[in-house]
Amino acid sequence: MIFYILKRVALMIPTLIGVMLITFTVTQFVPGGPVERMVAEMEGLGKGGEAGGTTSFYRGNSGLDSSRVETLRELYGFDKPPLQRFLTMMKNYLVLDFGSSYYYHQSVVDLVISRLPVSMSLGLWSFFIVYGFCIPLGITKAVRDGSRFDILTSTAILIGYAIPGFVLAIVLIVLFGGGSFWNIFPLRGLVSDNWAEMGLLQKILDYLWHMVLPIISSAVGSLAVMTLLTKNSFLEEIRKQYVLTARAKGLSEQQVLYKHVFRNGIIPIITGFPGYFIASFFTGSLLIETIFSLNGMGLLAYQSVLNRDYPVVLGTLYFFTIIGLVSRLLSDLSYVFVDPRISFDSVE
Repeated sequence: MIFYILKRVALMIPTLIGVMLITFTVTQFVPGGPVERMVAEMEGLGKGGEAGGTTSFYRGNSGLDSSRVETLRELYGFDKPPLQRFLTMMKNYLVLDFGSSYYYHQSVVDLVISRLPVSMSLGLWSFFIVYGFCIPLGITKAVRDGSRFDILTSTAILIGYAIPGFVLAIVLIVLFGGGSFWNIFPLRGLVSDNWAEMGLLQKILDYLWHMVLPIISSAVGSLAVMTLLTKNSFLEEIRKQYVLTARAKGLSEQQVLYKHVFRNGIIPIITGFPGYFIASFFTGSLLIETIFSLNGMGLLAYQSVLNRDYPVVLGTLYFFTIIGLVSRLLSDLSYVFVDPRISFDSVE
């Protein structure tokens, strides 16, 4: 086991370097980098117009002195060879120095921390709702396979899965957000404007009130997948020979289900628990965050790519790649803890 873990950790290093190298290389060929954007804005301001008005008509560095362009390149570190910049970047990342954002002009770490509450709110609530609801529902559907309850719930689940999250968000806004029907839930932000003036209970209720529609919109798709996965896993176990043997010994259906079937059927669901739980802290949904005006990680990632904010793009990619690799390792190790019959000795 220890040798297997060490081998997986050792494989993470080239994987991480490969991901960062590919992404860094791609950024070198993307037009309209931070230097070009700054030159375009300075040209617009220098002509007496609005900076944003001339950015779309950028004509190279013809409007600025070459020395000023070179100063900008030095400011952003583009005066050095790409390989040197990549090695310097990776060296800084080893000590968790992710630099500062070109666009927001603040530390990448501070910027990510400021956006995490939104992503954590959406991710964690969706996680608990999905796992708390799909497991009992999936087990019930497996036990009552083919019944009217199974057919009706499967129809509802498939309809929910077929509707994209952002479409569901728009429908919920129209129905319950002051659209054409009821004005029940707020449409913007994580809390109300006067949240700081509220008492503790009022703050909790206000926060939950704001999160109802975004959480429903983001959780429905995962709920459908996990429910059907749970049902199919338990249904497969129920049809195995050892279940017939347990019934023949006189065990009740409850004993068969929770003493024998449960510990085998739950394995595919539990093994995905670590990765999903860790990912729920950091993942964000661009469309959901945009529709409900939530400044989370999804919106930050989109804006960073759009604005060529390379420190944010590469810094968050480095961190989230490590999180993803660790999550995969924890998911694999969870097989052993859930089912002692599984061993990595043969792999070692």
